[in-house]
Parts: sequence; C-alpha cells; structure tokens
Amino acid sequence: MDRYSRLVAWLKVLLPLTALGLLSTLFLLSRNIDPMAAIPFAETEIAERLKGQQITGPFFSGTTDGGDRVSIAAGTMATGENSRNEAEDLSAQIDLASGTRVVLFSDRGEFDMVSNTSALEGNVVITTSSGYKLTTDALAAEFDTLVVESPGPVAGTGLFGQLNAGQMRLYRAAGDENAQLIFTNGVKLIYDPQTLEE
Repeated sequence: MDRYSRLVAWLKVLLPLTALGLLSTLFLLSRNIDPMAAIPFAETEIAERLKGQQITGPFFSGTTDGGDRVSIAAGTMATGENSRNEAEDLSAQIDLASGTRVVLFSDRGEFDMVSNTSALEGNVVITTSSGYKLTTDALAAEFDTLVVESPGPVAGTGLFGQLNAGQMRLYRAAGDENAQLIFTNGVKLIYDPQTLEE
C-alpha cells in the first residue's frame, strides 16, 4: 500500500472521530438554562397586556349589503369597553362592486362588532384605484351599509389636481348600484391638467 492510500485510510478514521469530539465538547461546555428565569418583557408591555385580551395581527373580511367586499387588518387589537375593540396600525380595503378599490390606513381605530361601526383616528390616508389620495384626522365607517365619512377636513390629490374639502363621504344611495364619493363644506380644487395627462 502506497503512502497516499495509507493517509486516506487514516483520515477516514480520524476525521469522524475529531467531529465527534468537537460535538461532545459543545454539550459538555454549554451553559445551563434556567427555565424559571424571567422572560424579557418591559414592564409597560406587561401592564398593557394585562389590561385586556389582545390579538396580534387580526384579519376580518366580509361583504356589505350591496355586495362590496371589505377586509380589515391591524397590527394589534385589544378588547375595550362596551363591545368596542381598539386596534393599532389599522388598514382596510374595500373592493366596490363597480370595480373601484378603496384602501384606508390609520394609526389606530375602534370597532364595535355589535353595530358594525368603526372609527379610524390619527394620520388617516385614503387611496382609491380611481386616482384619489387623501389625508384626514378621522373617519367614521359603517361597513354593512357602506358609509365612510370624515367628520373633519380632508386634503390631497384627486383626478383633476389638488383638493381640499371640509368633509368627505363615500356611500351608496338606496337603490343605486354604484357608490359615490362626495366632497362638501367648502370644497377647494386647484385644477392641474398635467394630472389628467399622466
């Protein structure tokens, strides 16, 4: 047997033994984990979780009376008072029967599962597939009958340019197939023909 063959034969034995030795030292030298050690949570986070039941990443979906599809998601949701649920990092998507999509984002919101109403607050952003992007401080919504309205002013861009209004309402009138987006209370529109060209 030549020198190379003997070296290969020895390495076939030595390398697996070396690997077993290294693995055994991992188990011998590893630290003991105390199962009774405290879980690393901040005191404020524990206090918030103890206030009520909380769900992380909830998702709800359904349809309105007129056949529009509604889906709602949030970062967290906690039970509040009188069947109202409080949510953080909220998003809602409404696919209207006419084909238009309306997407809502807000920092927080409240849902009443009994009356099917909700209130969105804090940096509310409304975008539509028809070209509107609006911001407001708050929105009130009834998803079963599809009524979404802002109690205060809205601002943003629309189909024709810059838009400001004292109030906005998205709803479907009784007997009407299509939903309407209505602006009221001092509507100001700065017409920009380039918006239409784009």
